[in-house]
Parts: sequence; structure tokens; C-alpha cells
Amino acid sequence: MKLRESGMPAEDYWETLLDPEAILARFQLDATTGDVVELGCGYGTFTLPLARRIAGRVHALDIDPAMLERTATRATQAGVKNITVAPRDVLAQGYGLADESCDAGLLFNILHGESPVELLRETARVVRAGGIVAVIHWRTDIATPRGPSADIRPAPQRIVEWAETIAELRLADGPFELPPYHYGMMFTRTRANARP
Repeated sequence: MKLRESGMPAEDYWETLLDPEAILARFQLDATTGDVVELGCGYGTFTLPLARRIAGRVHALDIDPAMLERTATRATQAGVKNITVAPRDVLAQGYGLADESCDAGLLFNILHGESPVELLRETARVVRAGGIVAVIHWRTDIATPRGPSADIRPAPQRIVEWAETIAELRLADGPFELPPYHYGMMFTRTRANARP
């Protein structure tokens, strides 16, 4: 299922709205990081810089074949080989990855969809204990040039509340600002029922 209000603007414009390197650094995704799953890879805006930073593979998933094709083309042109792109309706099919098989999962600008708790839960499933679920979204306290409408845009506290319903997730950091238009938060994947 394609998420509500998930259309993408032109690639050149989209990439002026984000600072992927700063955002990935803020989540401490680096050469010590193994495999990462990214839901909604879009144009590969985060996929390529992420693949260059980590030791593992980026599993880049999207429901839109045009986005997957663009990400794959950019990876080939850049000579980046540790990216796997795959079409996936995660709400219907899950990630198609084994339990605890990734060091991190990225949910970037996606939790305004109809089933945010299910997306958090499925991401927690594939992240190993001690790994992270990294979330960014459009800020709710300022006007932004893009992003979902105000009535479905999640405030940081709402995302924390959703995550609190999942035994394996605990807030490790955030919310924090990711200038100019986003905020972020990082959840740690624990063992089930491991909350203090």
C-alpha cells in the first residue's frame, strides 16, 4: 500500500531540503555499522551516502518502481556496490529480512502513514539487540516547504508514544533538531521485555 501523502517532488528540489551527511552522522551510522534497512528509499538521497559510510549492505526498499530504478541507477553510476534495492509493500509483506539481521533501520519521513506502529514494530523486528531505529520527520513547530499536511504530520511526542507500545524499543536520544526542516530521534532495540 502506498502511504498517504507520500509523493515526491523533483529530485533536484528534494535534495535541497535535507543534509543527508549531517543526518547520518547524527545517528552515528559509520564504518562500524553492519547492514541497514531503509524503508522508502526514494531517489536514493540517503541510500548512497549511507552505503559509503557503513561496512555492511543497505537494503533499500520502496513501493514505487521508479524510485527503486533511480536509486539503482545512481548507485551504478557512483560505483557503489553495497546496495540492494527491492520493491516491497512492508505493511502487507514485511521487510523480507530475518529477525535481528540489521544493525539499524531507517524510518525517514514515513511515519505519517496509516500504520506507524506497525512500521515501527516491523523495523524493530529486523534490528538486532543493541541496534537502532532512526526516525526523522518534518518539524511540526515551523512552516516547512514540503511534508504531509498538519493533521497527519506526527509530533515527536506522538512517535515516542507509538514506540512505547513496542516492548523491544526504548528512546535512546531525542527528539533533536535536524536543520533546516526536520527533527529526529533514535530508539535502541532491546530484548523483549527488557525495559527497566
